[in-house]
Amino acid sequence: MIERLLPAYVACADTHETEAPAGTLYPEEARLVATSVDRRKHEFAAVRACARRAMATLGLPPHPVLRGHRGVPLWPAGTVGSMTHCDGYRAAVLARASDVRALGIDAEPNEPLPPDVWEAVSLPSERRRLSSWGVSEDSRGSAEGVSPGTPHGAGGTLPHWDRLLFSAKESVFKTWFPLTRTELDFDEADISFHRSSEAATHGTFTAELLRTAPGMPRSYVGKWLVDSGFAVTAIALPHG
Repeated sequence: MIERLLPAYVACADTHETEAPAGTLYPEEARLVATSVDRRKHEFAAVRACARRAMATLGLPPHPVLRGHRGVPLWPAGTVGSMTHCDGYRAAVLARASDVRALGIDAEPNEPLPPDVWEAVSLPSERRRLSSWGVSEDSRGSAEGVSPGTPHGAGGTLPHWDRLLFSAKESVFKTWFPLTRTELDFDEADISFHRSSEAATHGTFTAELLRTAPGMPRSYVGKWLVDSGFAVTAIALPHG
């Protein structure tokens, strides 16, 4: 699924399996989750199994993926990547640093956000744009009069735009932070979604950053997809 959102030079691997085979983790990876609950251990291992598959696609030997500041994955030298996991889905993407500057991906269940979270992660400008599409505060999952869970499209559902907005901001942060090592709050990225029709289950988005960092662009372009009960977003930040 994630490969539908990224260029061909990006190695993508995903799974709906909740657990990875025994022995997936390197000892140094296993130590990072030694005291975690089983659920956390399983998702940690499953997404790293995806990372190893992406490495193989690029012709790289398997390599442990440890964590840096703020949990940023530490990829093999000369590569950039991103990982995501939620209930029922894990994905990792990897590319050579010569091909792309940074990658950011995120997957979420295609379900409404709690109202207090929606207010915390969205800007008034974002809420106005979604309102112009007929997305009301009481039914943020779809246009007014249409059930948010109504099946629509090839194996997908109508987007829950609040959840998709959250996912897009997560992808922006995952692209931004490894390059800047500075925080980016939810109110510092203004997201605009683009779609071909009201029934669309995929499209693009633009993120306008409301803060600056040396050498970083102010505008980011990504893609979004809703399929199989998941809202997925991705950014491939080009050089230049």
